[in-house]
Amino acid sequence: MKNQMNNLLLETKKLLKKYKIRPNRRKGQNFIIDYKIIEKQIRFANISNQDIVVEIGAGLGTLTQFLAEISKKVIAIEIDKRLIQILEDRFSTFKNVEIIHGDILDLELPLDFNKIVSNIPYSISSPLTFKILDEMNFIDLAILTYQLDFAKRMIAHPGSKEYSRLSVNVYYKAHVKILEKVPNDSFYPPPKVQSAILELIPRKPPFKVIDEKFFNVITQKLFIRKNRKVKKMLQNYLETKNLSKHEIGLIIKDLPYQDMRVRNLPPEAFAEISNILWSKYSDYIHE
Repeated sequence: MKNQMNNLLLETKKLLKKYKIRPNRRKGQNFIIDYKIIEKQIRFANISNQDIVVEIGAGLGTLTQFLAEISKKVIAIEIDKRLIQILEDRFSTFKNVEIIHGDILDLELPLDFNKIVSNIPYSISSPLTFKILDEMNFIDLAILTYQLDFAKRMIAHPGSKEYSRLSVNVYYKAHVKILEKVPNDSFYPPPKVQSAILELIPRKPPFKVIDEKFFNVITQKLFIRKNRKVKKMLQNYLETKNLSKHEIGLIIKDLPYQDMRVRNLPPEAFAEISNILWSKYSDYIHE
């Protein structure tokens, strides 16, 4: 396995030299060079010849090739035009690889895929995860490599220091678990942070949300200062709606959890607060 890793490292360096590319750390260009990790990603995703897989940040196409050899089709998305040239050259004879040049955050994802398998750019982990969560009802699963600290936020429980808006939204949309930590030297150049492979599987929401967009707004606004009480954070939010102090007082008076710290609220509580606000006061606070 060490020899295979060395071979992949040499292949990676050779490609970068051939195309005169220096990895851009700001763009999260740390290329996978570990066969063992790649094989685990494919096994975790249970890839078969019936699967259409989206890969975000295809890079040099190392993972892409493994996916293409097993799956029905790979849709490889890459933002860097220099890497697009490598991908197009590398997969010119592959009938089942579609290469898309663009920013994943601006692109509409294709409608005909059922799995996502990616070593995602860590610099866009947060917005990309929220975008993937919006797709969870349409796919079977996602196997994604994240920075370990970010992964811990995704699975965090109320009261923990990692608990965040992200934790609440992931809990609402998917079953998530850390499958394995990834050594830094599994990438070239090695990142300065630890990494982990996560599994996200869509699930039926565990609680009712009347309006998902408003639920997301309320969750975001409350977590701006998660160590403060709910009452204070809601007052801050409602003040932006040009309501009088009297009106704000009447609204907050009816709400539960107002004396709790935001960091201690279970995900269900964010839904309950947003549902009450939406049902009774949406005419005042409509986003």
